[in-house]
Amino acid sequence: MVTVAIVGATGAVGAELLAVLERREFPVERLVPMASARSVGTTVRFRGADHPVVEAKADAFAGVDVAFFSAGATRSRDLIPHARAAGALVVDNSSAFRMDPSVPLVVPEVNPDALAGHDGVVANPNCVAAILTVAVAPLTKLGHVERLVISTYQSASGAGARAMEDLLVQTADHLAGREVVPRVLRHPFAFNLFSHDSAVEGNGYNGEENKVVAELRKILGMADLPVSVTCMRVPILRAHTATVNIEFDRAVSVEAAREAIAAADGVQLVDDPEANHFPMPNEASGKDDVLVGRVRLDPSRANTLNLLVSGDQLLKGAALNAVQLAEALRAAAS
Repeated sequence: MVTVAIVGATGAVGAELLAVLERREFPVERLVPMASARSVGTTVRFRGADHPVVEAKADAFAGVDVAFFSAGATRSRDLIPHARAAGALVVDNSSAFRMDPSVPLVVPEVNPDALAGHDGVVANPNCVAAILTVAVAPLTKLGHVERLVISTYQSASGAGARAMEDLLVQTADHLAGREVVPRVLRHPFAFNLFSHDSAVEGNGYNGEENKVVAELRKILGMADLPVSVTCMRVPILRAHTATVNIEFDRAVSVEAAREAIAAADGVQLVDDPEANHFPMPNEASGKDDVLVGRVRLDPSRANTLNLLVSGDQLLKGAALNAVQLAEALRAAAS
């Protein structure tokens, strides 16, 4: 039995971490939910009991065995050294250490061997990168991947609980004929879509797109993989969706791709052309597995397939992957 801290316990991912820990029967003896000072005095529910939230600060990690961080990169950079000094194993859901060469960036179904090099901190990938690598990894066994072209359709959950609430408010305002006023993201969310809200960087791509490219390469172990990504926000509460155009060094049949997806861990083949039934965010929401389907040849380019992917951003894209990493770390240490 272990003492578990969750930094960011009152946020959307924090709530999912609590639910996943309970559902997977992670051996929590003592729970230490942490958040900012303004949340002190509130409680979170875990295994039928209310647990008081304490302030996330440097001296709060005494006796903690496993610490999940989901409170942003700044808090991770500030507090993870203190958690490590107190002896905690850290699973960090922020971008703070993902591209640090000394920190493994891991999706257990894809690159579990990378955990062997950890020094007490393991990075949880960007939500899109986690979902995409689970979908793409089974296909890498069919041929060398030459190129990926990806478009993402990202839900409000990726911007946190406040963005999810704002989408509901905006939708109600729009349907009632009231003015729609964005309160969390800069553009109207309801009945709209827009380029991902991260800042556009020097190469013309926004921060989310650049993160996805870098993290896909690191997780898949393909440092020079050509990847082009366009990330969009869409008015969906949770579960991200993406189209994937994947080029190989040889011909790969639709049948072989479908078989590889169906046999892989962490994915579910949803591919029924007769019923026009393919991955959808409403069906991916609440599911551990990533849904993959609409597998078809690209007639415009040799050795290339198109896929449709949908996965729950709060589960495989965040909380579930984090708990799987903690399970793997404990198993390796035993």
